[in-house]
Amino acid sequence: MAKLTRRQLAQSVLAAGAAIAPWRAFAANPTGQASTVPSGPLTDSGVTDSEIVLGVSTAFKGPSRGLGIELYRGAVSYFAHVNDQGGVHGRRIVLKLRNDGYQPVPAVENSVKLIVDDKVFALFGYVGTPTVTRVLPVLKKFQDRDFLLFFPFTGAQPQRQPPYDEFAFNLRASYKQETAGLVDNFIAIGRERIAVFYQADAYGRSGWAGVRAALKEYDKKLVGEATYRRGEQYTAVMRAQVERLKKVNPDAVICIGSYAACAAFARDAVDGGLEVPIANLSFVGSENLLKNLTDEFGTESERYSRWLVNSQVVPSYEDLAMSSISEYADLMQRYDPTPPPEFEEHDYVPFAKSFTSLEGFLNAKLMTEILKRAGPSPSRALLEDAVFSIQNHDLGIGEMVHFSPERRQGLDQVYYTIVDNNRFVGLTDWEGKFAT
Repeated sequence: MAKLTRRQLAQSVLAAGAAIAPWRAFAANPTGQASTVPSGPLTDSGVTDSEIVLGVSTAFKGPSRGLGIELYRGAVSYFAHVNDQGGVHGRRIVLKLRNDGYQPVPAVENSVKLIVDDKVFALFGYVGTPTVTRVLPVLKKFQDRDFLLFFPFTGAQPQRQPPYDEFAFNLRASYKQETAGLVDNFIAIGRERIAVFYQADAYGRSGWAGVRAALKEYDKKLVGEATYRRGEQYTAVMRAQVERLKKVNPDAVICIGSYAACAAFARDAVDGGLEVPIANLSFVGSENLLKNLTDEFGTESERYSRWLVNSQVVPSYEDLAMSSISEYADLMQRYDPTPPPEFEEHDYVPFAKSFTSLEGFLNAKLMTEILKRAGPSPSRALLEDAVFSIQNHDLGIGEMVHFSPERRQGLDQVYYTIVDNNRFVGLTDWEGKFAT
């Protein structure tokens, strides 16, 4: 039996309430910088005559801030372009921003405020499994208001399966797909003894489960595992984890973590004599990971990066033959979006281009298409129908996007990258690079 849409399940449409508040909007200026402008009366719908307000809770500060900042910058570059062209049905897309530092409790608190106090139209661009998994019950609690979460930066399963799948839409491939691809490729080149290094939380366990399931297909098991606590900095010492894994003599290590901790592990693995391929999932933030190594070791960083192989869920941002990649490069250069001024920490230097900001850009591009399809009088109760109208939609990256009541993930492709000349490039020859 096919699943019912939220339109069919909707019990009521909220009556309009009045509130006047300043909102952060994207100014139509050459820098793409956000500026505070007064809006008209905002009702419970999250829509005014001139604006559609999306709520964002993400990591703008803390050891994983690079993920939230770069995802935001990519999205802003596209939304600023849309607003410069007149918006969607005459309305500008604006974001109400809150920082959660990649921590679950603030993410929950922020989400309640975005829904109850800020009265946003929908939630958008969250970062992280430990945060999103805790926010999903909030969406269920407010299901009578038809709130949806769009395109979180996580490949975990909770928002992809019951009972919470009906409250979220994903664009990126899942961690299950990323880990399966890594295992398949390692097994194919004879690297069968696979260990994991993972963050001790919902994110790490999601990837850990994916690796185990992929190995089971080959009648194999993990040869070892080591963990670390969420929030570790690059200055953390990972020698104990390296020694633990070194004892089991792995052929490869798959890491499920964030960039600071995974860079520290890669550093200590090489220094500790564990010189085997070290794979990272897309969430790691490849450019931030590599920057930690190059900042410390400079021209000697190749010694530490030569073993890295990172999976990605978007194509290379250097592949300008793809229309959306070319557009991304143009708009990132044109608007050069900065981190949100209210959260800016001046020691963070944004990247001109990155896999994370490209994902944010694609998220914003698809979100804009959905808002267009929602029509001139958008409502949360009918927003799901607009998403389901996305059928074989060309996003400009060589893979069509398709949604349905049974499919709430838009893309499936996974890409693989290695470091060459201090930048991530596509990996096409696994055997030539990593064969035993």
